[in-house]
Amino acid sequence: MSDRPDFRLEHSELRGDDEFAEFTNVDLPYYSDWRGSFEKLAWATDDEALARARADVAIVGAPFDEGVSSRPGARFGPRAIRMAPTTWASDSAWSIQLDTEPYTHLTVVDAGDAPVVPTRPERALRVIHQKVSQVASHGAIPIVLGGDHSITYPSAAAVSRNAWPSSVGVLHFDAHADTGADQWGNLYAHGQPMRRLIEEGWVAGPNFVQIGLRGYWPDRETFAWMRERGFRWHTMVEIEDRGAEAVVGDAIAEALDGADRIYLSVDIDVVDPGMAPGTGTPESGGLLARELLRAVRQIVGAVELAGMDVVEVSPPFDTSEVTAILAHRVVMEAITALAAKRA
Repeated sequence: MSDRPDFRLEHSELRGDDEFAEFTNVDLPYYSDWRGSFEKLAWATDDEALARARADVAIVGAPFDEGVSSRPGARFGPRAIRMAPTTWASDSAWSIQLDTEPYTHLTVVDAGDAPVVPTRPERALRVIHQKVSQVASHGAIPIVLGGDHSITYPSAAAVSRNAWPSSVGVLHFDAHADTGADQWGNLYAHGQPMRRLIEEGWVAGPNFVQIGLRGYWPDRETFAWMRERGFRWHTMVEIEDRGAEAVVGDAIAEALDGADRIYLSVDIDVVDPGMAPGTGTPESGGLLARELLRAVRQIVGAVELAGMDVVEVSPPFDTSEVTAILAHRVVMEAITALAAKRA
């Protein structure tokens, strides 16, 4: 060899013409092999089925966790959330909280998972974006089951792109702001998605509102960057002082101050790890589970929901499925609040 070869990332994977259709269901890893749908709902996994279903809401799985900085396992989250125990038949769910039968007033389908495969993180984010775009283009509200929080970047971007020229604001529940500049040189890990959404123009800074921040990350400089971009945030200390309902009410008004529709992102670590242990970056002192569920009902009942995700459920660290059950109920509260508005 006359010349020493260079290390070139673009040669690290084979690229097909259509990455979205690159793998069949048989080829996908077992944690992407979704045999049981959310709530045993009908499958609508391709354009023809989505068009035929004319769904109001579609569940999308994003089984990806190669953006984590600590404990892995969120790639198993979509399957765990789908399989969380319920005590009702899929066609007879009734909400005691809202006195509503969600499936009487809404058509909800499971659109399956984005065809994520391991070791190809950039491709994973691309196909998640394509899958959410596919669902949104058929008029359904996508509810995305993560996966680590990096999946919010392609998911919210897809929703914002589909909503154009309407503008989308974000309400973000999390212990962490996820606005870091990079993660050991990675621009697209689970600590960076909110920064990417702002920098690329998918969401305006003043319409990005965060709830539940606490702990010791990110640093002061990152919060200064957020302030410069117009971010607004509400810490757990404020929630302790004023109460969750009052804080969430302010956050709704802030997110809608200039935006037409709302994307809701729920990192399960916003809840205290005593009630949600199955997550990658637990942070003590969080919300109660009931406060989060009430907040979801409050938000979805007050805004035009453009899309939603529930992320960072890591089944290997869960106890008796309590985290997966909570994430499942977060989705159910959103669906039922939408149905109550329709009713």
